[in-house]
Amino acid sequence: MQHLKWLILTLTLAAGAAFADPSDLAAEALAKGDYATALRILQPLAQSGDAPARYNLAAMYLRGQGVPKDDKQAMYWYLKAAELGHRSAQYNLGVMYLEGQGAPKDDRQAAQWFRKAAEQSHAESQNNLGYMYESGQGVPQDDRQAAQWYAKSARQGIAEAQYSLCVMSVEGRGVPKDDRQAARLCRLAADRGVARAQYQLALMYSGGQGVPRDDEQAIYWHRKAAEQGLDASQYNLGALYEQIEGPTRDYSQAIQWYRKAADQGHAKAQYNLGSMYVLGEGVPKDEQQAAYWYRKAADQGLVQAQLSLGVMYANGTGVPENIQQAYFWWLLASASGDATAAKYRDTVKPTLTPQQRAAAQADARNWKPRQP
Repeated sequence: MQHLKWLILTLTLAAGAAFADPSDLAAEALAKGDYATALRILQPLAQSGDAPARYNLAAMYLRGQGVPKDDKQAMYWYLKAAELGHRSAQYNLGVMYLEGQGAPKDDRQAAQWFRKAAEQSHAESQNNLGYMYESGQGVPQDDRQAAQWYAKSARQGIAEAQYSLCVMSVEGRGVPKDDRQAARLCRLAADRGVARAQYQLALMYSGGQGVPRDDEQAIYWHRKAAEQGLDASQYNLGALYEQIEGPTRDYSQAIQWYRKAADQGHAKAQYNLGSMYVLGEGVPKDEQQAAYWYRKAADQGLVQAQLSLGVMYANGTGVPENIQQAYFWWLLASASGDATAAKYRDTVKPTLTPQQRAAAQADARNWKPRQP
């Protein structure tokens, strides 16, 4: 579930009214931060069954404005407003059930309230209900239902829904596969600043998928996402700068973006950064730095890094020579099917004592990849 917005709406003044009614006065008091006056007006209105008053009173309890912050009271008044059909109250009630705020977490209740609001064309609720169908959270998993609700939300301009429907169109899940439609949707979301949509659009430009192939556009959109901190785009931007043919190739830019992704734990970026230190591309050649980044990636289970780290231990480059450690890393890499690692493993195995082999094999059996 992406970031869920709270729609804490207040009442607005009635344009041109000769005499303000209580709802207008409450809205004016809320706008001025005069919560005592707003509370004095809203409480009797809420008690008498006024849905907007109940909604605004819930918001005051949620925010602690003029009353002690109280999620249970907020939920109580949102429920009272939601039962009268107030769609924003229904949405906020869904969020509270989803987050376990004011009541135990209940995905089924969340989905029910999102549906009520979605059926009243509440765009954020349509997006959230789409996500719940896509993930099978609170409802049976159903890609067709997910795509239908995403489409309704996307038509109302919700960027996250546009992105989600883009991905489903790329993959042909819930809707027919349609790369051109996917690219159009991702562009809409990308223009609104959704980093993952910018990333997806960049991939489509790199592969000529739904759009003409264009490396410059790929770089442009990866950069947009990378500048928002998306590690996958930082990695891909580094790879483009490292590998692209012609004047755009820039090893210093590749290093910069690989490092940003590597610092976030992106294993492939860590490996590529290590390799650039081995080759001295964009940085002075530094085998210790290479071994450092290979180890980071190897610890996460990246087979290429495990193979390369084993070579460094076998040759004593960047790390002290240690054949037992080399054997250990090649055991791991070969267990993932790497034929070169298996060859190296078998080559050094006879050089180890039975105790060294047993220790390395025990370490390999007990090894688990680290989380970034």
